[in-house]
Amino acid sequence: MTQRFDIVISGGSFAGLAFARALLSAFGDGIRLAIVDRAPRQGKPPADARAFALSAGARHMLDALGIWQAVADEAQAVTEIEITDSSLEAGIRPVLLKYDNHLAEDGEPASYIVPATALEHALYESVASAPGLTLIAPAEIARFADTSGVMTITLGDGTELSASLLVGAEGRRSASRDSAGIKTVGWRYGQTAIVTTIAHERSHDGRAIQHFLPAGPFAILPLPGNRACLTWTEDADEAKRILALDDAGFLAEVETRVAGRLGAIEVVGPRQCWPLEMHLARAYVAPRFALIGDAAHGVHPIAGQGVNLAFRDVAALSEIVVDSLRLGLDPGSMEGLGRYEKWRRFDSFASAAAFDGLNKLFSNDAMLIRAARDFGLGLVDRLPALKRRLVSEAAGLTGDLPRLFKSERL
Repeated sequence: MTQRFDIVISGGSFAGLAFARALLSAFGDGIRLAIVDRAPRQGKPPADARAFALSAGARHMLDALGIWQAVADEAQAVTEIEITDSSLEAGIRPVLLKYDNHLAEDGEPASYIVPATALEHALYESVASAPGLTLIAPAEIARFADTSGVMTITLGDGTELSASLLVGAEGRRSASRDSAGIKTVGWRYGQTAIVTTIAHERSHDGRAIQHFLPAGPFAILPLPGNRACLTWTEDADEAKRILALDDAGFLAEVETRVAGRLGAIEVVGPRQCWPLEMHLARAYVAPRFALIGDAAHGVHPIAGQGVNLAFRDVAALSEIVVDSLRLGLDPGSMEGLGRYEKWRRFDSFASAAAFDGLNKLFSNDAMLIRAARDFGLGLVDRLPALKRRLVSEAAGLTGDLPRLFKSERL
């Protein structure tokens, strides 16, 4: 027998869970949702060394959905940002750009550092016991088709589902995106991102530090309790060498990059890595189908904005779907999906292009290029109005904002 739902979500990570939570917050058990996920979901998710720089807009959304209070104790407000640009061997790394990270309007921090594991667990717990949600895991979608105005979905074990809308949220290797015939454009960087957590002697005072080193950016992201998440970019071959080191050797590499800013340090979290690439889906929608999060766009982590872009997708699509359902309209109609694509595609493209350009500019040790970018950073440091603009952009509170990003409930 075919199981009937209003909406089926393929993928149960950050974007998929947040989208489900947004719809449940609007309709409670008055909506029938299904999440199909490849991974079994019991208890806390697997350890994830990453931490996200959530924008103020994303925090507004999580607060409106009743999720922020579950992660607030593990979140660290970023009070200040420092940027340096030097060689790895430089004994002194002068700060070229420093700015206060609070919004001029109300003094709210423009960003918060939140551990990935804490965020995913809070999102999962917010939907796990909801009567309106059916979690089907572990499972995968084998095929789907729009048949007579309904999306018919067949799982790998032969189970059949039907829905008005299928949402692809599996991440960068989205099987549903490929099955929908949506192509991507992008490239690999030949770089690897390394991430771990350190404990340190001196207080970070909520300061985030971005060292631009020849191999790529090295970010020190503050966490509660004199801890920090380190996220850095290395050439792929050099990353293999670093990750293969014993604990003492790995700590020595970390100490070289931290450069004594935080006193004595120790590595207190696992080492993890992933290859860096950029991709953009050529379309965000197809008949009765929409992409959100990394399934739609994968960006370089140089500005830490990947999860914020995903949550803007969630906020935009959920607003359109909720409004359609309340008006008695079809949430899978191309009219509504076309509005979503128009709303989100340019922002995602512009962001991906900007982050790609920054990575190419700062992952370059040519003397003239370094001199030019250092001059540019110094110039920005002397322009308070421009720094305020940077803070506002990083807060995710500019442009055509979805209601959730304005702290408004759906």
